[in-house]
Amino acid sequence: MGYFEKLGNALIFRQDGETVRVEPWQKDSLRVRACMLGEIAEGSIALLDPEPCEAEIVMDGEWKASITNGKITAVLEVQPWGKKLRITFLNQRGEVLLREIANGGALCLRAHDFKTLSGGNYRLKVSFDSDPEEKIYGMGQYQQERMNLKGCNLELAHRNSQASIPFYVSSLGYGFLWHNAAVGEVHFGTNTTEWVARSTKQLDYWITAGDTPAEIEEHFADAVGKVPMMPEYGLGFWQCKLRYYNQEEVLQVAREYKKRNIPVDVLVIDYYHWPRCGDYRFDEEYFPDPKAMVEELHEMGIETMVSIWPQVDTRSENYEEMKQQGLLVKSNAGIDVQMLFHGNNVFMDATNPRTRKYVWEKCKQNYADLGIRTFWLDEAEPEFGTYDYECYRYAAGSVEEIGNMYPREYSRMFYEGQKENGQEDIVNLVRCAWVGSQKYGALVWSGDIFSSYEDFRKQICAGLHMGLCGIPWWTTDIGGFHGGVTEDPDFQELLVRWFQFGTFCPVMRIHGNRQPGKEIVNKAGEVRERTGADNEVWSFGEKNYEILTKFIRARELMRDYTRSLMKEAHEKGTPVMRTMFYEFPEDAACWDITDAYMFGSDLLVAPIVYAKATSRQVYLPGGASWTLASTGEVYEGGKSYEIEAPIETLPLFLRDGKQSYLIGKI
Repeated sequence: MGYFEKLGNALIFRQDGETVRVEPWQKDSLRVRACMLGEIAEGSIALLDPEPCEAEIVMDGEWKASITNGKITAVLEVQPWGKKLRITFLNQRGEVLLREIANGGALCLRAHDFKTLSGGNYRLKVSFDSDPEEKIYGMGQYQQERMNLKGCNLELAHRNSQASIPFYVSSLGYGFLWHNAAVGEVHFGTNTTEWVARSTKQLDYWITAGDTPAEIEEHFADAVGKVPMMPEYGLGFWQCKLRYYNQEEVLQVAREYKKRNIPVDVLVIDYYHWPRCGDYRFDEEYFPDPKAMVEELHEMGIETMVSIWPQVDTRSENYEEMKQQGLLVKSNAGIDVQMLFHGNNVFMDATNPRTRKYVWEKCKQNYADLGIRTFWLDEAEPEFGTYDYECYRYAAGSVEEIGNMYPREYSRMFYEGQKENGQEDIVNLVRCAWVGSQKYGALVWSGDIFSSYEDFRKQICAGLHMGLCGIPWWTTDIGGFHGGVTEDPDFQELLVRWFQFGTFCPVMRIHGNRQPGKEIVNKAGEVRERTGADNEVWSFGEKNYEILTKFIRARELMRDYTRSLMKEAHEKGTPVMRTMFYEFPEDAACWDITDAYMFGSDLLVAPIVYAKATSRQVYLPGGASWTLASTGEVYEGGKSYEIEAPIETLPLFLRDGKQSYLIGKI
């Protein structure tokens, strides 16, 4: 009898109904799958097919075997008590990276704990030993002001402003992907790390080893895909608000920017420019000639972005056909109403290929054929009214089992349609993402956050974590979405500080539901979605106008540099917005910084993130000299400094004097 066998390039373990398969999957990486009472399913929900690589498999008697792929080794051991399997992952120096829990002798614990559910699926918990000194980063976008996730409990599910992408980078020198789209949770405890899937068919995770965070990140990008090359219109300033509600308002704003000689790359037309959710077209009362509007914007060098929602109002002109064709999300019981907002709404099912084709054809006819090349894919979680995930089912399966893939398939719908339409330069703004969204041109923004310094600080952490999760295209509503009053001096100060930060985000975009708003009533007497107060750079007073336009022009000066960062992201999967430890992994202080970051390798950005502050402490990593962009003063690395930053500027440092054209421009 033997517990282990070699099957091609894979190491197989069988015992008491469980089958475990460990095999090489891209450079220095292994994929682990396990199932109960059956055969392991082939295919992949996110991992790409691997490049061929030969693993070294060693059988060490009946009870132990190992498999090595480059810098990573998995040692599989059968524990005498209960004959349960335990897997330990080592780097090329024999140091432990990660280890599944032992069975605990008489405790009879299971590293792979399958609990049978009705219908044949399992509730799965997978447990690992935890090094309490380990630091963990990534996991997507959670609204919290912390970088090191050790000790955190995280929901593996999407919400408005929360994007769950279950990949992390460890300070111990490995990256880990929970390769499962089920709703669940993860607990990064100091004693154990526990991953839970509410409903799944098998265990599936991927682990990679690297000597630096950059090497780990590049392995991950090779495994799940990279972003396209960012179009030129993604490098400059994007103007948006809730909401430009008619054609003339859109053109007036664009003409004013042109008159003032302020460069704008994209002007965004927000939601409810349509008659009903699910109509996928302009409302002719407010947009009588959208083709002429788009043509005039193009003549000014401005791209037009339009909002798309996945909701379909039961009164929509497309609802009955979509329902009849089975293109909508299904409620498991009761009435199919999944969100209440300006009517009863059901979500289109982005996991269904027929839905993707149907919706894209509508959007092609009513938007793309007018010259619109970029879309705002809002509500992408999707935003179920109460997030009761167990209540809903997609074509691809129950939401509990595969729900987290929805936002990726939503991005896929438009990306594949645009490609088929002959478009090459694709970027679409989307409110959520999952593993692999980046390869479908997804630019993620951080959702409907509040206009507060606390939320501002959280966005810095969110953007950095997203970059580590393979999502290099990320942005935020400059000024926050909820609660900003255009003429309030305190809000104006916050907006200026946020604008400075936004200049050094992958995409620079202002948006928000500014107060006070105005009610809109159509000719039939129906109350439509409101429009917010002014949100253009000249809306916040003359002094602030000068500051904001200075930063737009700084963004223009950086166009060549930003383009080079986008090229790195496209070719290697490198984040544009980088944690300090990404660039300086040997500097221990860089692993604990939450409020400063690198924009590419040359610029250290330290935003002002507290009200009324005009200075802050900035740690400058060792091994480089640092030039303060506002003054040209040079500082020695490896120290902290108190840096003055009146409202006109922020602490921006040039590494070894690079990008010197910014000196005196910030």
